[in-house]
Amino acid sequence: MTATAATDAEGSGAHPRFAAALEELGLGELHAEIRRFPDATRTAAEAAAAIGCELSQICKSLIFAADGVPVLVLMDGASRVDVERVRQELGAQKVTRAKADVVRETTGYAIGGVPPFGHRTKTRVLADRSLLDHDVVWAAAGTPHTVFPMEPKALAARAGAALVDVREQTS
Repeated sequence: MTATAATDAEGSGAHPRFAAALEELGLGELHAEIRRFPDATRTAAEAAAAIGCELSQICKSLIFAADGVPVLVLMDGASRVDVERVRQELGAQKVTRAKADVVRETTGYAIGGVPPFGHRTKTRVLADRSLLDHDVVWAAAGTPHTVFPMEPKALAARAGAALVDVREQTS
């Protein structure tokens, strides 16, 4: 599968809201880094295969509901979120995966294309420290066909994320 690189906002294939967010955040140079794939990169495994990187270099943007309030968790593609750890981190009574309609309503994007920032609404963001194991991670650019690379600390900062340990521990 080959990717196309873009040189401007219109040609990047990024979701218009995400393209605008890049400009607002002073990250316009990232338009040239966005890669569009003819086949979907909806899952972390699909994205890693298309990009040719390690699964853990994919940054998943996952929406959960903490006591009914949406929260974004940024997690490396090789790991799963430990919902109990998220609950403890937030001091919530109950944390569940958000349904597709809540994800779209909260972020403005469909599952499989949710970027780490540039959302419709302001939500609390947690980023798992496992993302910092890499020099560069790849995240969705607002569609299931587009991704962009970014240094993990910068990505977490732009997303307004608190760095936490919320991944499931392997035994």
